[in-house]
Amino acid sequence: MPQKTLLLVPVGSPPTVLVNALQEPLMTHMGVSAVVSRTALSSPAYAFNKDRGQYHCNAIMRRLGTLLEESPQKQQLVMGVTDADLFVPESPFVFGEADRESKVAVLSLFRLRQGAEGETLRRRVQVEAVHQVGHLIGLSYCEDSRCVMFFPQAPQDIDRKQLGPCNVCRNELNRLNR
Repeated sequence: MPQKTLLLVPVGSPPTVLVNALQEPLMTHMGVSAVVSRTALSSPAYAFNKDRGQYHCNAIMRRLGTLLEESPQKQQLVMGVTDADLFVPESPFVFGEADRESKVAVLSLFRLRQGAEGETLRRRVQVEAVHQVGHLIGLSYCEDSRCVMFFPQAPQDIDRKQLGPCNVCRNELNRLNR
């Protein structure tokens, strides 16, 4: 099966070093070739909800989806990386969100920064990027708290997760890639 490609798009001004640090783990753990977009999207003021003081991730994802259609390299997946604090209506916040159908995801550094810098922050961002891409390619949440596909509710949950899938999720990933 041909390898999937992912367009990584900075949204606002996330640190370039963190965006670039996603390429290797996405290839190693999900078999996805990630390419960093040469152009960033501006800060997502259009997605800001003044009542919540956060950014609606679905609005950002809609904007990212247009990049897939316009992509000359024909990337099959797209993921935005932002510093904005994200939400979906039914949750107080999200670290990220992925829509398997539209092949679009967004990842926020905002809450991953809580009590983290340097290597800890880089690892959190990598774990959550692998998690979101796992959803994009068809994996569901996992009950194993060490699996990358476990649903985290706090940054400390992410710190306990592995960078890759557990055996059950790895087998499912292999089945999906056939």
